[in-house]
Amino acid sequence: MIRYELRCDQAHEFDGWFKDSAAFDKLAQVGLVECPHCGPTKVAKRLMAPAIPKKGRPARNAKPEALPAPATEPPAPPPSPPAPALPAAALAAMPAELRAMLQHMRTEVEKNCDYVGADFAEEARKIHHGEAEARGIFGEASEDEAEALREEGIDIARIPWVPPSDA
Repeated sequence: MIRYELRCDQAHEFDGWFKDSAAFDKLAQVGLVECPHCGPTKVAKRLMAPAIPKKGRPARNAKPEALPAPATEPPAPPPSPPAPALPAAALAAMPAELRAMLQHMRTEVEKNCDYVGADFAEEARKIHHGEAEARGIFGEASEDEAEALREEGIDIARIPWVPPSDA
């Protein structure tokens, strides 16, 4: 994965993550990269410094995992996970722009990843050890389960789970 600093034709700056440079070029060409601030799809990469690992430490993306080929038919919508959403007070204090970006992220996760529910830690281990198909997953894990995964060298991330934009 590669992170690019991007700028739309209205001079809004934001970050985006892509499989590689060619993936960004392809998505931008067909209008699938859009500004989260104002929506236009005229987006360009900004000049960035390369990420160079410190001596003796491998780069974070030294061994990129192969991403599965996109499905030919759209997957069935996942069940709504019972993951706790952000408290109402946190949502009220959150800028609308940030809430919209998190809602967009939730939509993309639900569209492109498999919901595994409370089996998240077990399924993440299976994927990591090659016992299950490599794919994006999401679900629930306790703090202890998440810490155990990190200690085993399994990269996971928690994201704020805001209510969907149509809720």
